[in-house]
Amino acid sequence: MTEITATKPKQAKSNKYMLIRYGRMNNLGFFEHNETRIPKTITRVVVKTDKGLELGYLVGQLTCYKEGRFKLSDERIKKYFEDSNIDFAYAQAGKFVRYATAEDVNEEQHLQKIAKEEIDCCKRFVKEMNLPMKIVDAEHIFGGERIIFYFMADGRVDFRELVKRLAHEYQTRIEMRQIGSRDEAKLLGDVESCGQECCCRRFLKMLKPVNMRMAKMQKATLDPSKISGYCGRLKCCLRYEDQTYTELKKRLPRKNARVKTKDGQGKVVDTQILTQLVVVEYDNGEKAAMPVDEIEIIPSAEIAGDTEDDATENGQQDAEQ
Repeated sequence: MTEITATKPKQAKSNKYMLIRYGRMNNLGFFEHNETRIPKTITRVVVKTDKGLELGYLVGQLTCYKEGRFKLSDERIKKYFEDSNIDFAYAQAGKFVRYATAEDVNEEQHLQKIAKEEIDCCKRFVKEMNLPMKIVDAEHIFGGERIIFYFMADGRVDFRELVKRLAHEYQTRIEMRQIGSRDEAKLLGDVESCGQECCCRRFLKMLKPVNMRMAKMQKATLDPSKISGYCGRLKCCLRYEDQTYTELKKRLPRKNARVKTKDGQGKVVDTQILTQLVVVEYDNGEKAAMPVDEIEIIPSAEIAGDTEDDATENGQQDAEQ
């Protein structure tokens, strides 16, 4: 019996794609186009997605295109986004419609003002209907085909009646999306304690877990006000240096480990990860800090051997007495 091997269909070589950041959540995606040249300046574009017409920003225009084609291979693209912790859909996100005009940008600003009024209206309806939800933001799609409301809630909410009232009010399609505290920061966050715009708002799209172990390793204090971000959760930036801290920590001996230095033997009482310093307490009670490269860890077997030798010697002395 002949085996039939399924092969992945190859994309036609004539297809050309742009990498574009679009939407209220600043998503990234490839959009098919027929342009022969890509502008070398910051460029706004109008694209067609499954939600309708949207305005976006062309990405990588200085280095990523050649003769209108995105020149990076799929492997390099995948590795870049995975290394950068950026959520990215490799499937085609839509089609390029045109480069944005001044009228398009003005229309976007007009829709943003309208969105504020729509948020107020939705909040009023939520209050009247006594729904357990918090309206965070609204996105009025550029083509006017729908309005997306982002809300927070502790559990599931029956908002069917709310959608009907909103659809009747604005005569367009209404979409409700439930989000968490990190997504709220992505939508509304401004400047963080570091003086920069929130990472999740500026570039970070894949919000990977951050745990207390990372905070304990990197921070001298665990004061919640120092290690929590705009969203009230542990700061996403704690992940950035976690690998470096972990690798540096592996080079340091554990506390109470017996070590040998140029001044004698002692035990480790403290370590400093970034400076790679080890604080050693000698048998006479004195303490000294020195680089990890200047100490030698005494194997536990050797320590056990010394203990046995001491016990034997003491036993012989007792016998002689």
